[in-house]
This record gives sequence, C-alpha cells and structure tokens, in this order.
Amino acid sequence: MTATGSELERNRAFEEAASTAQCLLANIETVVHGKSQEIRLVLAALACEGHVLFEDVPGTAKTVLARAIAQSIEDATTTRIQCTPDLQPTDVMGLSIYNQKERDFEFRPGPIFANVVLVDEINRAMPKTQSALLEAMAEQQVTVDGVTRELRKPFLLLATENPIEHEGTFPLPEAQLDRFFLKTGLGYPDGDDELRIIRDQRDGHPLGRLASVVSMQEIELLQQAVRRVYIDDIIQRWIVDLVRATRELDSVAIGASVRGSLALERAVRAWALVDGRDYVVPEDVHELFLPVVAHRVVFTPAFLVEVRKVGWAQTMEELRGRCMERAPRPEADVRAEVVPISSS
Repeated sequence: MTATGSELERNRAFEEAASTAQCLLANIETVVHGKSQEIRLVLAALACEGHVLFEDVPGTAKTVLARAIAQSIEDATTTRIQCTPDLQPTDVMGLSIYNQKERDFEFRPGPIFANVVLVDEINRAMPKTQSALLEAMAEQQVTVDGVTRELRKPFLLLATENPIEHEGTFPLPEAQLDRFFLKTGLGYPDGDDELRIIRDQRDGHPLGRLASVVSMQEIELLQQAVRRVYIDDIIQRWIVDLVRATRELDSVAIGASVRGSLALERAVRAWALVDGRDYVVPEDVHELFLPVVAHRVVFTPAFLVEVRKVGWAQTMEELRGRCMERAPRPEADVRAEVVPISSS
C-alpha cells in the first residue's frame, strides 16, 4: 500500500522530532553521566511544556543539567534562583524602576524571564514567593504592577528541594505541587560514572565545551509532534482509572486531581516520542505513573508514620501496585495500525 502525501509528511515530522529528542539526550549525556532515564524524564517535560521538581541532595548535577539543556538549544538562556526566606516575589519576577532621564517607570525583568530557570531549594522561600511562581508555571506569564508579560518560549522551570534539611523550610502547598509536571531525582552516580566525571573535569568543566545541537524552532516542532503521538482509547481509559484509584485508597487523604490524568496522558506521549515511537504502549504508563502522579497524592498522617519505617521508595512502589490492582493493565493490542517511526 502506497503512503499518501499527508502520511509521508506526518512520518517525516515524527522522524525529525524523534531526532531532535535523541540529539538533546546524547548532547546532555556528555556532561551528565549515567542518568539517561532521568534526562529523558526532563526532556519529556520540555516536550510537554511542563516543569520538573527534583527532590535530591546537593551535588547531584541539577544545576549542570539545567545549564546543559539551555546550552544544547541555540540562543536559549538559563538563570538560577537561590531561594532563601528573605527572597521577595520582585526578586524573581522583576519590578518597575523610575527612570529619571525618561521621567517614566521602566520594567526590569527578573530571572524568571529565561528559557530554562533553575529554582534551587524552592521550599526555603516564603509561601508568598512560592505563590508568585504559580502564574509563571501554569500560564507562562507573570503579572507585575498590573501588567501581564509573556515569558520566553520554550520555558522550562526546574525546581529543587533538599530532603535532608527541614529547618527553615516551608512545605510546598498542594496547589503548587500539582503544577509540577513530574517529580524525580538524579541521585549519586555509580563508581564508574563518578570516576568519569573526575576525569572529564581534569582540564575544565565539560559545560565549557558543550555546543548547541538544536534550534528553538526544532523544540517547537518537538512539542507539536507530541500532540500527534497515537494513544489508544484503551490506554486513555486505563490512565483515568489509575488516577481515580489514588482517590480510593484508605492511606490517601487527597488523591490525584484531573490535572494528574491530563499530565500522565501527555507524558506518555512524549515518553514514546523520546523512545522513537509514534504510539504509546502500556509500559509507558507503568514507567511514568510514579514520576507524574505520586507527588500529587496527599497521604494520611497515620500512613506517613508507617512510611518512615519502610522507606519512601518502597511506599511508592506499593502505591503503584495497589492502584494497578484496582485498575489492571490492559491486555489488548493497543498499537493498532500505527507504524513505528523509521530509524532511517
């Protein structure tokens, strides 16, 4: 059967989008070693115009990852915001300053006006400053002095919080946690990767040698291609059932919202594309359920006491298992007539 012009155009678009994702992944891996899975998660968030929350200890290459993404995209900019209790919303968003020469107020943009923004130790900022980020994360715009200003595109916010220091922190409200597309961590590298990091930095940091490999337009085409990745009705139904299952567990005070269903559906599309496919399979949902949904769940106080005994990782695996017991994985063929992206 001969492919039509529209089918050829569609396949070509997917091939180019998959190539963009692979170029980004390969380029970032030259400076962030041994974290392919975590980098793919961040690229999936970038492809979906979402944001990422890292819960991790210091020194695990979070800043390096943010800078590597920005440097891999031609003309992209990156900024870093170090959160402290005295950080004010204007320190993030910017403010209007009176220009005596022009006799008028002029706006001085804050660090939020960049393509890749790293918000370090976000839970050390006061709730007022945390709330100021909500509009930027949800609508890619900020309002200062009654004037709404668009942020740069693409816009990716990477926030970190330290799990081992609790003094002087302000827990993120549920509404803000729900705005993060996914939550993950980088963790320490294994011995071989750590040795490679030491050798790579013998003659300077490899970020200084990192070149851009994709353009802004290619990122935009990548984001458009995600919307056209095929997902079967059976998998969409399964996603809804899984998210709804979080609301029915005795250990959960507040289950994942509809925003969780929307995010998981978009995330598996992007994950498939990064993996070189233009269709979603059940394994994608299984892989992304915890990074996309778990941080949207609020557990009961009694259950959190038990968590301290068994550990967070085991608890999350139990959460996924119990949700999948209530919403079993579909066994039907969900690939339909979709042809995988050509590797040529």
